[in-house]
Amino acid sequence: MNNIDVRKYIIGNFKDSSTKEIRDSIEESISSHDEDPLIGLGVIFELLWNNSSEEEKETILSNIKKGM
Repeated sequence: MNNIDVRKYIIGNFKDSSTKEIRDSIEESISSHDEDPLIGLGVIFELLWNNSSEEEKETILSNIKKGM
């Protein structure tokens, strides 16, 4: 993936996926404990963050903090 835009690649892979398919992929990536899926999860988090209101961002941050 050296010469392709990783964000476009990840978004393209999920563009036509159902929410269940996206959820399953996220959960599978997390449970694998492999570092490679972190890139995809980072892109997904970026989409979440960029499409969240300020209130939602505060909730996200609060949940992250609780997890630490």
